[in-house]
Amino acid sequence: LVSVLSSAIVVYRLPWTWKCSKLLMKFIHAGLNTIAMILAIVSMVAVFEYHNIRSIPNMYSLHSWIGLTAVIFYSLQLFLGFAVFLLPFAPVSLRAALMPIHVYSGLTIFATVIATALTGITEKLIFSLKNPSYSASPPEATFVNCLGLLLVIFGALILWMASRPHWKRPPEENAKLLRPIGETPEGTEAESTMTDGSNADKSELRISSEAARKQNLKVDEAGQRSTM
Repeated sequence: LVSVLSSAIVVYRLPWTWKCSKLLMKFIHAGLNTIAMILAIVSMVAVFEYHNIRSIPNMYSLHSWIGLTAVIFYSLQLFLGFAVFLLPFAPVSLRAALMPIHVYSGLTIFATVIATALTGITEKLIFSLKNPSYSASPPEATFVNCLGLLLVIFGALILWMASRPHWKRPPEENAKLLRPIGETPEGTEAESTMTDGSNADKSELRISSEAARKQNLKVDEAGQRSTM
């Protein structure tokens, strides 16, 4: 879940994918998230079956609470992502309003998954290491602690990549995501108006500069005549 979900997050942030079709990138993003969701469900089923066979209580630890929360919100995120951003039925205004929420919730779920993994490996060490115990820092404990630190570094790197403005897909490519087939790109009218206004301002500036130049020439000629 950590590796596949992180790949789904950064798939839009890779500069060499910006030339690819936005529809293709949407399918890749949705496909990776679907694979991660399937793996999460299989893992949940395996955990509950293992607990039931070994007569271990279910859902009593912080690890299980965080993990179940992550899976529930991830399933909601995936469903809304399909319904709003992949299927061509949602209005553009709804997509634009939900896009920041979709991005923020995805990053939050990823951070929750990292926290689930960290609490899970710590819990496993405490229960599994008996002689020597976890507190004695045997090689297994050192190895898994280093794995936890790598998970933290990896998660921080993914969040850093996802939050850098210069790693974002260019705006003109983003506009294609929100544009229904046959409709002009978002902001075209506004950009056209701004361009027209800018051109008008430039024209007025040129006229004013030309008038000032002519006025200066007249003053220079008058000065030369008075000198002569």
